Amino acid sequence: MKAVIYARYSDSHQREESIEGQLRECKSFAEKNGLTLLTTYIDRAISGKTDARPQFQKLIKDSAKTLFDVVIVWKLDRFARNRYDSSHYKRILRKNGIKVISATEPISEDSTGILLESLLDGYAEFFSAELSEKVKRGMNENALKCKWNGGGIPIGYALTRTSAFKLII
Repeated sequence: MKAVIYARYSDSHQREESIEGQLRECKSFAEKNGLTLLTTYIDRAISGKTDARPQFQKLIKDSAKTLFDVVIVWKLDRFARNRYDSSHYKRILRKNGIKVISATEPISEDSTGILLESLLDGYAEFFSAELSEKVKRGMNENALKCKWNGGGIPIGYALTRTSAFKLII
């Protein structure tokens, strides 16, 4: 069977090692399972909450050419962090005779696999939403304590050692 790898990371603060690790594990999975790797699709610093990912869209478009049988991802949350997008694009791939396989999350082909995959897709979206809530709460607490949340320092202020702003007169 012919396979491609899809890898991504979502944040510009992440490093290239994230992609390297994903590729290494996906390649190892392919080798262990006798899959022939054709190419890789990689999106850097783009959230999985959106489908506006250039390489992801290229992968979906290329699937219509039926040049490969399998898309390998490190974990299903690399494919999407939105359960609706995940379902929609997996359906398109299935119509093109292509299966999405996680290199690190064994999912059976029987009825329990349906449940596990839907739980993993839901958990990916939950994790993203929960992380967003925690970050917003932390930023709000910083603002209430007059602490810096990042970004540019306002004109007329200086950043002190305590990460608070001090008005310069």
